[in-house]
Amino acid sequence: MGCRRGANRVLARFRRRIVRARCCAARFLHCVTMTSPRVLLFPGQGAQAVGMGRAWLDRSAEARAVMERADRALAGELPGGASLSQLCLHGPAEVLNRTDVSQPAILAVSAASLAGWLAETGAGSIREAGVVAAAGLSLGEYSALYAAGALSLEDSLRLVLLRGRAMQEAAGASAGGMVALIGASDEQAAQVCAAAVARAEGPGQVLVCANFNAPGQVVISGSAGACAVAAATDGPAAALGLRATPLQVAGAFHSPLMEPAAERLGAALERAPVLAPGCVVWSNVTAQAHSSDAASVRLGLRRQLTEPVRWSSSCLAMARAYPGAEFHEFAPGKTLAGLFRRIDRGVRVVGHDEPA
Repeated sequence: MGCRRGANRVLARFRRRIVRARCCAARFLHCVTMTSPRVLLFPGQGAQAVGMGRAWLDRSAEARAVMERADRALAGELPGGASLSQLCLHGPAEVLNRTDVSQPAILAVSAASLAGWLAETGAGSIREAGVVAAAGLSLGEYSALYAAGALSLEDSLRLVLLRGRAMQEAAGASAGGMVALIGASDEQAAQVCAAAVARAEGPGQVLVCANFNAPGQVVISGSAGACAVAAATDGPAAALGLRATPLQVAGAFHSPLMEPAAERLGAALERAPVLAPGCVVWSNVTAQAHSSDAASVRLGLRRQLTEPVRWSSSCLAMARAYPGAEFHEFAPGKTLAGLFRRIDRGVRVVGHDEPA
């Protein structure tokens, strides 16, 4: 009997040591993985593709729960009565690519992948995951505000649904387009805009810089006539040795031609609850951190429709603000990692288009 009790005591001590060792290992791994602050990145319109989010929805209960909430939030609002998840997974592409569909669809997939990633890390919140900031390209700024807790999932989805509808209607009211200038400096892009407006026929021609995506990649936006002049083989872009590629978009986004959409969105934003974010969120318009003031956030989102997206400057500012930070790009796609490599090759971007 005595031998058995002694053996049991030894075994109990051994088990306690194993438990302590496991706890120490868990704390060590937590410290190792949390040595670098984390910044979250979210994609914008154009990242959509039929089947997006499938890997997360197949393998993550947390991602599925978020998508189910998104389906309920927009039930009956989408073409043909389709659910958001149905359009994300099965399309058809011509419906998913509509501005008023792709915007809530991308946000929902981003939110689902964020939930899945947090579950993978074992963190109960972005704060526990070591997140210090979030940013998104154009539409992605709404995903960033959702991730930071400034907007609820339901309010985010309803806002971007309205945003997409308003942009689509504004595009239909005035013929416009967008042109990518490859190899252009910011100054050259401005020169192309001014020259194209001067040469374009018709009253009220508008052409402005709309997206500063990365060094050598600027998108201009405005009236159809001015866009055609800018992209012509004998146009001002060609004269500067630049490649001008017209984009397949519904309208002149991030230009003054979107003012009617900005007015509609502004009214909706005034009614939407905006809370103080749980981490810093960066503004596309200013390339600076949003203040925690709700009115300032609303104004920034309104201005975003008619003013340029300063993504390159935003990324540089974040890299300086968070030296050594690990940047995490969420679904769908991997576009932002590619842009960041052109902006600052010293920054590490981890993609989460699918589970680890």
